[in-house]
Amino acid sequence: MMASIMTTKPTMVAYLPMQGAYDQTPAGYGHLYGWIEAHGLKPTGMPAAAYFNIPNEPNGADAVWELQAPIADQVEEAAPDESGVGLRLIPATQVVSATHKGPYDSVLPTYQALWAWIEDNGYEMAGPPMERYLNDPGEVGADECLTEIIMPISKP
Repeated sequence: MMASIMTTKPTMVAYLPMQGAYDQTPAGYGHLYGWIEAHGLKPTGMPAAAYFNIPNEPNGADAVWELQAPIADQVEEAAPDESGVGLRLIPATQVVSATHKGPYDSVLPTYQALWAWIEDNGYEMAGPPMERYLNDPGEVGADECLTEIIMPISKP
């Protein structure tokens, strides 16, 4: 695993809070990108997801997470509307990241390696871990999926 430290750029995103099993992801992104289009906004960059807990339920029923789609437009932040979609500026953040190649359900070793790297290098987590999806699973096989695991960090 090749860990890289960087500072992200501030990014305006449309986001959709989610709860429950991760198999909702495709429909959630469909809803999020449909909302962006319906509101005349321009998506830019690759979609991401932030994860706010580690589920205890085997089926992920207790998972709390959100889907994010970066947008080119600089708009006013807004809490989720009646459809569940909100707008937020994610500030510049120091992160460590690594890219996982393979099926989405096989990312755990990359997370474990990053957690170990954070501890070994004297950092601590400074926000929820995120995944940025670097290619489309509809266009590549599961073994070719590229997922950037991103962890906000700070020195204690």
